[in-house]
Amino acid sequence: MKTKVLYFISLMMWSMLAISQNTIQSEPQMADDFRSEGKIYVVITVISIIFICLVAYLVYIDLKLRKLEKTK
Repeated sequence: MKTKVLYFISLMMWSMLAISQNTIQSEPQMADDFRSEGKIYVVITVISIIFICLVAYLVYIDLKLRKLEKTK
């Protein structure tokens, strides 16, 4: 019984892998639209700002943690 269940699960995983490979190869329509309209730079800017803010927040937390560790 367990082997049948494992066999079924493995077949399902292989079929999902095959389906996902077909969708990856298709051209991304949204990226082409953003690029043609010039909005891709807005998207890149927003993502960069979010990334910079996250890094700054992590550095801030690290500095506070170091200060706390020194006091104890």
